[in-house]
Amino acid sequence: MFAIRIAVAALVLASSAALAQQPQSVRIRGQIETIDGNMLAIKARDGTSVAVKLADDARVLAQVKASADDIKPGAFVGIAGVPDNDGSVKAISVHFFLDSQRGVIADRHGPWDLLPNSTMTNAYVETSVVGVNGREVLVKYKDGEKKILVTPETKIVRNAPAERSEVKAGAQIIIFAAQKQPDGSLVAPAIYVGRDGVTPPM
Repeated sequence: MFAIRIAVAALVLASSAALAQQPQSVRIRGQIETIDGNMLAIKARDGTSVAVKLADDARVLAQVKASADDIKPGAFVGIAGVPDNDGSVKAISVHFFLDSQRGVIADRHGPWDLLPNSTMTNAYVETSVVGVNGREVLVKYKDGEKKILVTPETKIVRNAPAERSEVKAGAQIIIFAAQKQPDGSLVAPAIYVGRDGVTPPM
């Protein structure tokens, strides 16, 4: 019994050490001010300046305008929103994932940092109908479902393939998971760039 306790304690310590070694993820929204090689100087939406290194093999995706009419059964979407008292979510933004992101990006619901108390729901559209106050959408994810209200104010975009050349000064971007290095620097394994005047709304 003592040996088992020692083994369990060692496993817990090893797991804790592994978690401690994982780089912290940082979400960055803003506009690229300058580029020097792989280094990006970004003016964040809160007014601060952030230096980020774009990884050599970084994945670059664009976000382009889409329409509420594109919200159809089977679509895989991410919805940033604010919960209502009845448990439904009023959508701030909706973005359509690429087909290649199905099964790669987890379908789930959880807290988000866009606004106080905001959430993000990655889910599959079950039904979508036009109601009195907007488009009423039922989405399902692994652990549940949510009723979503899409209003005329909801920003709607679609993910699209992009070239690295689109990462340039003046571009509006979002980096979902810049990795904080031991020295405090940030490295971006992927970046989303707004195309044709789009500001990534998530």
